Amino acid sequence: MYHKINFFKFKKLIPIALIFLVANQAQAEEFSVNYSVSSQVNETITGTVTDQDGSKIEGAKVTVLETGATAMTDASGNFSISASIGQTLSISYDGYGSQTMKISSTSISVSLKSKKEATSIEEVTLVGYGSQKKSDLTGAISQLKAENFKEGMNISVDNLMQGKVAGVRIVQTSGEPGAGVNVSIRGIGSIRSGSTPLFVVDGVPLSNDAVSAQSPNVGLGNTSAKNPLNFLNTSDIESITVLKDASAAAIYGARGSNGVVLVTTKRGKKGEPMFTYDTYLGFSSVIKKLDLMAADEYRAAGINKLYDHGGNTDWQDEIYRNAVSSNHSVSFSRSTDTGNYFASLSHLDQDGIVLNSGFKRTTARLNAEESFFDNKRLKIKLNLTASDIKETGIPNGGNAGSDGQVIIHALMANPTRSVYDETGGYTNFNMNAHYNPLYLLSIYNDKTNTFRVLGNTEATLRILPGLNYKFNLGIDKTMSERNTTIYPNVTDRTPKGMYVQANLDSYNVLLEHYLTYDFNLNRHNFNVLGGFSYQKFKSTGTYFGVKDIAAQGAGIAPELNPGYSGTAFVPGAGYAQENELQSYFGRVNYNFDKKYLLTASLRADGSTRFGKNNKYGYFPSVAVGWTVSNENFLKDSQLINELKLRGSWGQTGNQEVPNKITQASSSLTQAAGYYLYDNLNLINGVSINRTVNPDLKWEVVEQTNIGADFSLLKNKLYGSLEYYHKTTKDPILNIPSRPLSPTSTVWKNVDAKIVNKGFEFSLGSEIIKNENFTWNFDVNGATVNNVVKDLPVSAIYSGEVSGPGLSGVTANIYKNGYEAGSFYMYNYLGVDANGKYIYEDINADGRIDQNDRKIFEGAIPNFTFGINSYMKYKKFDFAFSFIGQTGGYLVNNTALDLNINNLASDRNVLKNFYDSGANFTNQPQLSSLYLEKSDFLRLNNVRLGYTFDINQLKFLRSINLYVSAQNLFTITSYTGYDPLVDTNKQVGGNQSLGIDYTTYPSAKTFILGATVKF
Repeated sequence: MYHKINFFKFKKLIPIALIFLVANQAQAEEFSVNYSVSSQVNETITGTVTDQDGSKIEGAKVTVLETGATAMTDASGNFSISASIGQTLSISYDGYGSQTMKISSTSISVSLKSKKEATSIEEVTLVGYGSQKKSDLTGAISQLKAENFKEGMNISVDNLMQGKVAGVRIVQTSGEPGAGVNVSIRGIGSIRSGSTPLFVVDGVPLSNDAVSAQSPNVGLGNTSAKNPLNFLNTSDIESITVLKDASAAAIYGARGSNGVVLVTTKRGKKGEPMFTYDTYLGFSSVIKKLDLMAADEYRAAGINKLYDHGGNTDWQDEIYRNAVSSNHSVSFSRSTDTGNYFASLSHLDQDGIVLNSGFKRTTARLNAEESFFDNKRLKIKLNLTASDIKETGIPNGGNAGSDGQVIIHALMANPTRSVYDETGGYTNFNMNAHYNPLYLLSIYNDKTNTFRVLGNTEATLRILPGLNYKFNLGIDKTMSERNTTIYPNVTDRTPKGMYVQANLDSYNVLLEHYLTYDFNLNRHNFNVLGGFSYQKFKSTGTYFGVKDIAAQGAGIAPELNPGYSGTAFVPGAGYAQENELQSYFGRVNYNFDKKYLLTASLRADGSTRFGKNNKYGYFPSVAVGWTVSNENFLKDSQLINELKLRGSWGQTGNQEVPNKITQASSSLTQAAGYYLYDNLNLINGVSINRTVNPDLKWEVVEQTNIGADFSLLKNKLYGSLEYYHKTTKDPILNIPSRPLSPTSTVWKNVDAKIVNKGFEFSLGSEIIKNENFTWNFDVNGATVNNVVKDLPVSAIYSGEVSGPGLSGVTANIYKNGYEAGSFYMYNYLGVDANGKYIYEDINADGRIDQNDRKIFEGAIPNFTFGINSYMKYKKFDFAFSFIGQTGGYLVNNTALDLNINNLASDRNVLKNFYDSGANFTNQPQLSSLYLEKSDFLRLNNVRLGYTFDINQLKFLRSINLYVSAQNLFTITSYTGYDPLVDTNKQVGGNQSLGIDYTTYPSAKTFILGATVKF
């Protein structure tokens, strides 16, 4: 039958082909007897395709039925095709009914009608191990599509969610390109096990462990971990789905307590093959400068005359630069009757705004899907991405103290000093723990190369109608090498130089089998899922170091030949970690008459991380929904188009704890040694390092969610409302052990609770939609109230503060009745007549000591929000987004290092400290003087674009040119660089929250870009 059909079409094409050939070789009048030239000669037919509201449709397929010639509409809905008057056009577009029409003129217009009036409730949304119509969802799920995150320069997928999803907070640990990002969903739920959600990329759950080699300490501290998600090319991402409540996330069991983020990459779409080239050029500068004393102000402050060095230097201008970034990405996509294909190649080169810092990434991706056998019975899908990342770092370790941070050296540097001395070399400050920041950058070299491959193969077999078996095999492999050098120098930080090479190999393999069965019994609709999952994680690391190396520029660089000079001091050290997760899961979705919904799931997870008495944890959930708008009394409502009420309860787990903590650990040490023989030689004894706890189990998060989804006024106003109550139980802590235990601390679950509760809303409106102008606007917001309960110890401390004389001082406290990570410090009241600081005497004993510290509100903002707008007028497009927060606080540890006492020690100070009248002799103390509100409103992104339709060139569909800006302005009272920051200052593994210590600043960026479609 296949050949007959094609032969039939071929026969119909014969006369048309003959006419075309003959008409080009003879006079038309010679054939007037047999053919009508006016109706058969091909002409250029142009037209426009719109929807029923008059909006232009891009990607509609136009086919001449008689010849099979095809064309696709461009971004303005226009097409051009060769055909003859009287022939028939077929116009089709996914989601719309196809339309045929006779060609009566060379210019036509077509209006397509949707197969079913499109509403948000009919959209398909990803869920764990499958997808559902939005109308059938019972959990709190938010989905972003590619069009939601076009604007801006974003290295990592988590940045794309900023301000777009209610209840999701994105906080940078550093503004350095590729640096880590803290993502929290619905508050902070753990003291030490982390609050990062589980990321699942194309069906493969990723580990939240570091995938690039850790920064060694060569005397300047350890820099913060890089973002494990920075290997993905954000242009390849099709959608991001956030599972927020337990009903949605419980199918991921032991790793769903902090929420789940599903990332899906692009595939070939229906229509003609598409070739796309995306490029941009970005220009970045520091988001703001701190208000330090200038050279003239410094001299006029009454400082010691020895501290006037005769120069005039703005040290912030010296270390910060106008950075240039470029990105090039090409992609090809195609869809056939049996499958689809997507391939891309990209290169990103981003300079950091601090000298010597940068990020380069090259990625390649191939996504393919093909169907086999009768009626596509078997589907094979392949997702493969590879990335090569090269990073150059700076000495800015969060644990280095004031003497190891290049940024704090620049901020503290006396403005009367010069960068260079009379000989043209760097000026030597000749001070302990304080150096010329440009010199420090010149003697430090830190390069990391990370190669990562993530891929998976899925096979789906339709066993019976509605019954499908799926197999998923995934592999995540990373190899990373980091070379860190500090050359011999004139400072007191490793003056003879040091080189360290660190290597990391990580391997993650996933194996899954599951069945899905969809069936209907009259008005009863069922979807049943059951499966098995096994995942193994393995990481190994090696490192070695050489000290007393050759001077910079002498001989061969250590990273090229570590054996050229120096003495090995770390001879081939290494480590290995391995853990496994075995899971069984099931879920039932039930729908009666498209009105009443029920979802129930259960997952059992077994992990090698936990004790033999609690290898398995069980995580159930249940949710119900009522689609009120499908009831008879609302079916004809002109006000309410969609209304669904839903509620859920469930439990999820958190296994983000160190490996092996349930097992005993011991070592041979001299401290535990004894004298066995008469020769008095000391024999090493056994020292117990860790107490066994076979009862250790998962932290459990229990969550209740009540929500409503709605669409009003013919879908002009739509959104959702949520109330959630989320409680973390059985938190895992390393707490003091009982008397006579072999170690002073033990890992165990305690009876404490961390409660997060609040409201979320998402509201949107298609304010205007007509042929020439479209305007969509949405706003989202979330509240959170966080409190610690039933902690079995009086308090847990974290958040180590850096600064002279502040060793061992902490800023965070976990205590019953207070927010997690609240601040604990002296209460600053002002200055007295002599300029001395005044602190509140809490216990009224006439002196200020540790007993006078007070608990203040913490870092978690009680309200976060985002505002997003998109407009399109003819060929112009304009979009902007705002983000903001209120109710949180930050400890400005940078300001603490720039305290008034610096004027007495040849260092600079924040101008407002001098203006306050404080005495130079005041010693720095952690107090509320350095506690500031982190409230802000930021224009996060703005973009203006124009699309050119290239009708003259058939191979070129459209060109979109745009200008964009990020972090254009921020309204805030915070005096640091950025109120949206969190430096990792943890103590004993307990999370620190809301500390800003000379963090690499954020950048303000302007972008010129283009998207070309072929």
